[in-house]
Amino acid sequence: MTALDLQQDVSLLTAALIDINSVSDQETAIADAVEQALRALDFFEVTRDGDSIVARTTAGHAERVILAGHLDTVPLPGTKGARGTVPSSWDGTPGEGVLHGRGAVDMKGGVAVQLALAAAIGRGELAPQRDVTFVFYDHEEVEASKSGLGRLVKNHPELLTGDFAILLEPTNGVVEGGCNGTSRFEVTTRGVAAHSARAWMGENAIHAVAPVLTRLAAYQPRTVAVDGLDYRESLNAVLIHGGTAGNVIPDRCVVEINYRFAPDKTADDAELHVKQLMEGFDVVRTDAAPGARPGLNHPAAASFVAAVGGEPKPKYGWTDVARFSELGIPAVNFGPGDALLAHKDDERVDAQAVRTCLAALTAWLSD
Repeated sequence: MTALDLQQDVSLLTAALIDINSVSDQETAIADAVEQALRALDFFEVTRDGDSIVARTTAGHAERVILAGHLDTVPLPGTKGARGTVPSSWDGTPGEGVLHGRGAVDMKGGVAVQLALAAAIGRGELAPQRDVTFVFYDHEEVEASKSGLGRLVKNHPELLTGDFAILLEPTNGVVEGGCNGTSRFEVTTRGVAAHSARAWMGENAIHAVAPVLTRLAAYQPRTVAVDGLDYRESLNAVLIHGGTAGNVIPDRCVVEINYRFAPDKTADDAELHVKQLMEGFDVVRTDAAPGARPGLNHPAAASFVAAVGGEPKPKYGWTDVARFSELGIPAVNFGPGDALLAHKDDERVDAQAVRTCLAALTAWLSD
């Protein structure tokens, strides 16, 4: 088992976490290392469920904050010579400059900050004025049905009570409130199969999707103001498949659509919107996850924004702040690194960005 040194600089801790391959479905090794490190600390009750770990202080403060992050990454890059891989590598001296590797921003930098904060509490160097729950969970980068956080909500809801939650997804050290919702749909056209040499005997289902693509290409996505933040929507074809052979007129074609919708809508509202746009076609929703309103008017959220500074921004992608929102817990995204570098073949994070995030959270927790 890999032993994590929680006393080293948080950027070096980030590198150590990157060096543990933890692609979704392979999180056991990193979960073991995180659990071992947390159980060695004082002041925490530690619970493990599958490859998810929860560590809670129980000092009896009036307020409890949740700091959450996922342990898994997307698969390693396939490009030869890519630096967003395992093991990690540095530009220059380790602990300085830029750290490269899979998960550098999404989100082992954030997980390293969580562990560094837990270590400071466990060693008595940080005396938070709020009780703290640290959540480390598996299977964030895959379908929602596998989510370790979703499993914790089902199996241990009592461990996820709190007044405010911070998800340490990469935000360049700026608070990003709420998140867009996301939904997927299949638009299916049907035809009549025939030999392509006698095409007039059939009906081409692939040709029949042309109006679907035309409507999507002409669609103008909205920008929606929600609680003072502007959320940009998007509606796009993301996959198309049909046909059986090179000499057969296809009798079926499916266009898969992804709709990222502002948090003023429910998943059902989003479905109605897509079905209205695709009127006349067979539309089936295959997946949906609601968004989350910013909740920045909550006292704990407002105090956090004031403490870390900067102008809050909306989160355009879906994150697990939505799960906390469903539990009635206001939540924001705040973590080190540029989200635009997530999943890239040159995924990387600046060492100072991780240290700055740690310093901001340390100051807020001790305030």
